[in-house]
Amino acid sequence: MKTVFLTLLLGLVCAAQEAPAELDPSQVTGEWHTIYAAADNKEKIVKGGLLRCYYRQIECINDCKYPSLTFYAKDDGRCQLFTEVRKRQEGDVYVIEFMGTNVLQLIYVSDNMVVTYFENDDGEKITKITEGVAEGDSFTQQELQKYQELNNERGIPDENIESVIETVGLMATSSKTIYVIATPRAPVGAVDHS
Repeated sequence: MKTVFLTLLLGLVCAAQEAPAELDPSQVTGEWHTIYAAADNKEKIVKGGLLRCYYRQIECINDCKYPSLTFYAKDDGRCQLFTEVRKRQEGDVYVIEFMGTNVLQLIYVSDNMVVTYFENDDGEKITKITEGVAEGDSFTQQELQKYQELNNERGIPDENIESVIETVGLMATSSKTIYVIATPRAPVGAVDHS
């Protein structure tokens, strides 16, 4: 298991070489909305999929050394609000434990667009996933093309892109918020603030 995780981390570190070395906090801090999601294993991101997330906010803490990601996702069949704070690792990646181990990279594209790229290791298979988020409720044609290019570079075909924004209004939300804070070597802990 450690070998698979280290291979996954090394792969993302190498892929991160094309991205800027550090995110400018002013570029990514704010309210964001998931517009599209894509995966090489599409069943994970379709409506009702285990890794379909609805981003709401990204905050950079200490120059993005600790980004805070706020999003909705299903947990035990219910839509829950999560806030994850992670420490940046070598290669500008972040490790999140959610439905397996996820190695995540934030990619700034434009003032209206950020892409989260992560590889999910659920213990059986590694799935490559991107989520295109915007400050508004849509992408321009150029932003959509850039999103498609980023997916193609990672082996995710265009036919695996799902429009997420269309289902946002259908979400049933919960008042339960779970804050998860971890450092790279500390165990992940969840605190229920209901």
